[in-house]
Amino acid sequence: MDIRVRALVEAIHSSHTQAVIFLAGGASQALGWLMSVPGASNTILEVLIPYSKTSMIQLLGKIPLQYSSQETVEEMAILAYNRALKLSRPGLTVVGVGFTGTLASARPKFGDHRFYLSTRTCERLWTSRITLIKGMRTREEEDRISSHFLLKAIADACKVSPTFTSDLHESEVPTESEKHFDEEQELQQIIDGELWMKVYDFSSDKNATSERRIILSGSFNPLHDGHLRLMDIASSLCEGVPCFEISAINADKPPLEVAEIKRRVEQFKETGKTVIISNQPYFYKKAELFPGSAFVIGADTAIRLTNPKYYGDYNKMLEILLGCKSSGSLFLVGGRMVDGVFKVLDDLDIPKELKDMFISIPEERFRIDISSTEIRKKQGPLSTS
Repeated sequence: MDIRVRALVEAIHSSHTQAVIFLAGGASQALGWLMSVPGASNTILEVLIPYSKTSMIQLLGKIPLQYSSQETVEEMAILAYNRALKLSRPGLTVVGVGFTGTLASARPKFGDHRFYLSTRTCERLWTSRITLIKGMRTREEEDRISSHFLLKAIADACKVSPTFTSDLHESEVPTESEKHFDEEQELQQIIDGELWMKVYDFSSDKNATSERRIILSGSFNPLHDGHLRLMDIASSLCEGVPCFEISAINADKPPLEVAEIKRRVEQFKETGKTVIISNQPYFYKKAELFPGSAFVIGADTAIRLTNPKYYGDYNKMLEILLGCKSSGSLFLVGGRMVDGVFKVLDDLDIPKELKDMFISIPEERFRIDISSTEIRKKQGPLSTS
């Protein structure tokens, strides 16, 4: 490995940025460079190589107009970014990387030898196209050049300066495009379904190493002391990074407005806790979005979660919740008033196959009967959402 390449890889691995990489048609040497330098687990969350047309169709969820194009590579980068958000450790920056190329092969090609690169971060979608001179290089040489550019693109997304230049002919000029996003645009992308989530890291503990999230979902309209106390007690029962979660999409209401989301997020700035904005209103979908997490719920929510009528039938409910269990999900259940009666986990009829997925929060450690709705009624309407 070139000493300058190695230095750049070491800098990437030290950047506290985690990446998911989707690539097809080239840049294979870049993966070897990234994986062979110690510290790769700091950076690489996942690599997928959708080389066949069938694999690419499954990744994109459609047949692309062109398999090697700007549109395709940008979709790959966005999908990789969402995947990185899902797999990353709470509090770390993530980047999604897409690469697709059509390089020299065993048979002569009628079209250009070219490749596309794209990176997606929370604030930027960057794309580059490079057309190579046909017949000037071997496949291995073309792969090496594309690998250099892939590595430089990852470094740039990690805010690391490249320490080398690639050997391009003066006529081989990259064509680049870039889109920048502010907070409001990013939140709108969540509402529109383009992005899966946005993480606001207000945590005071920047050295947390746990892979598990402890998630307390709700509207938090308003956030009150009961929410904070419940999270503290849940965190004492289960190791993990405390995260409050608000879904921008509601099951039975219109989506939250961007301004309303920002208002609710503002409440968390002084709590020292992470807050996540997602686009999933249902808990079994949240379990897919946050695999291996411990969800803090009330007994009333646990009743709905295990009620077959919300799934169509009992067997479908069991299948879906066993899927949550297989992903490592847990549910920490606090007591709640249900039809005028205070109920805890032991009062609920949980299927035996799922019992070890549910953990009781003892009533003597936490009981609060007031809700955000009741507080809002006392304070007057701050929001209609």
